[in-house]
Amino acid sequence: MYRPVCAKPSFHGNRPLLRDDAARTGFYARSMPANLYAGGAIALWTLLASLGVSLKHIPPFLLTGIALLIGSLLALPFVLRDRTQWKIPAATLALGVYGLFGYHFLLFIALRYAPAVEANLVNYLWPLFMVVLAPLFLRGVHLRAVHVLAGLLGFGGAAIAILGAGGSGGGGASAGGWSWGYLPALASAFIWASYSLMTQRVPAFPTAAIGLFGLVSGALSLLCHWALEPAATLSAQDWLLLAVLGVGPLGAAFFLWDKALKLGDARQIGILSYLTPLGSTALLMLVSGRSLSWSIGLAAVMIIGAALLGTRAK
Repeated sequence: MYRPVCAKPSFHGNRPLLRDDAARTGFYARSMPANLYAGGAIALWTLLASLGVSLKHIPPFLLTGIALLIGSLLALPFVLRDRTQWKIPAATLALGVYGLFGYHFLLFIALRYAPAVEANLVNYLWPLFMVVLAPLFLRGVHLRAVHVLAGLLGFGGAAIAILGAGGSGGGGASAGGWSWGYLPALASAFIWASYSLMTQRVPAFPTAAIGLFGLVSGALSLLCHWALEPAATLSAQDWLLLAVLGVGPLGAAFFLWDKALKLGDARQIGILSYLTPLGSTALLMLVSGRSLSWSIGLAAVMIIGAALLGTRAK
């Protein structure tokens, strides 16, 4: 299995050692912290939908740009202590911008031109893409039937959670029919999955470099706002919610996600990611005061079962 050792947040330009000797280092001892980091990122991402609803009056590129810039500030304590943390190859920076900016840009285009619920469902193909594309992006990683089964089971649960909420009056569009907006939704799913996998192929970089990714991506988002969106006036409450969004789902979550990918199995982490649509949907129901439906209950069983199945597979 291809998996780098990441003992420190900074490196000296060479790839870390490969952990083919999983038995010697302790596979489960190393994968458990990785799953905890991934769980932290997933927990923060479950807040994204609820915060997005509260801030839906703000133009999307302005919203994304401000939040990403706030999130990038989390890296400053590490960068001020060691400025080499942001000295990374241009190709690595391009990969980071490809992931953070490209993903959000295409997602917002999809949500603008396709029914929101269906577009969001297509976007949540990215955990499945992470599972099935891992052998194409990572040397020494092989896809087993159990990973395919867990991926399909998790995607089915995500579909039930999201479409169930939309069909029960959750405010999402549920109309059928083809829309070209599904294409950028599919592309956004591929971008986030491929970005997550390709971070393990480029020369090793400090986790603090995620802050530079967010800084550049946030600046590009604000440039898109200036070019494509009308001006907006933000209230004190808007700034407070933007701070929460930036520090959490569009900030700390990226750092935790990167740490998880450096330590863990991309296939297992991809399966765990199916908890994101379940958690975000459940939180939206709690905030809106809606009761638990059979679809959410069934989705919970399928998604948690897929996570357990995927994480237990060696």
